[in-house]
Amino acid sequence: MITRRTFIAGCATLALAPVLTPARASLPQRALRIGMTPAFLNDQYRALADWRLYMESKLKRRVEFLQRDSYRETIDLLRLAQLDFAWICDYPYLYLRDYVELLAVPLYHDQPYYRAYLISSGKYPQIRNMRQLRGKIFAYSDPYSSTGCLVPRYQLHMMGEDPNKFFGRTFYTYSHRKVIEAVGDGLAHAGSVDSIVWDALDTIKPEITMRAWLVSQSPDYGAPPLVVHRAVPREDVIAMREMLITMRYDSQGKALLKRLQLDGFTAGERKLYDSVAGMMRALGEY
Repeated sequence: MITRRTFIAGCATLALAPVLTPARASLPQRALRIGMTPAFLNDQYRALADWRLYMESKLKRRVEFLQRDSYRETIDLLRLAQLDFAWICDYPYLYLRDYVELLAVPLYHDQPYYRAYLISSGKYPQIRNMRQLRGKIFAYSDPYSSTGCLVPRYQLHMMGEDPNKFFGRTFYTYSHRKVIEAVGDGLAHAGSVDSIVWDALDTIKPEITMRAWLVSQSPDYGAPPLVVHRAVPREDVIAMREMLITMRYDSQGKALLKRLQLDGFTAGERKLYDSVAGMMRALGEY
């Protein structure tokens, strides 16, 4: 029989013991947060979901993709350290140079480069160059996009024109695909887009690209990089970089890369983005 004194003593012992709830004992490691932007094809959500599962199996960590509608939102999340990694454009990478470092660069046709495509609507076949767009309607993808905004503005600057006054009207679509659609629909006379996005859509959705046509293309620029916040532990940086670079060497990773319209990833170097930095400096944005 338990006496009153024994019962009270037992309660006191329990009160002083550490509390180990099942939830705390099995608390998983914090997820790795990866930011994605509209530069990624809008209809590739299934590929992203499968890529997340692939990452989790290789890294032995939970992974979360955070999709945002503009580069500005992703930039803000990185500045606030609310993202560990992000796949962004070269402009935001350079803009955030005090907050992030280069993690990996995608390989397209086995090269770490891409271009800006100046495209025009099939409704305006007379347009053959940028000069013919004076006073016309132009579609930009995002204010922080290199191929979708910086490149055409720099081209106008080099022509001795004021990018803010050259066109009759401009607007932002916040997606390279939407620029292509807007131009194809005749909502804009022309626009500038990411060559990787155009080429991918031309392969998987040719009904979209067939309504616009390629006027000209820029020189090569460093492909849109994956970056890592400087506060991320080095072991996580090394593991993520190794996972990306070795994707092309296993069957599942290779299949995912094909769906992403890529050949792989490489560590890359900051000098890949020197020409973009030069354009930013010329426009007073670096």
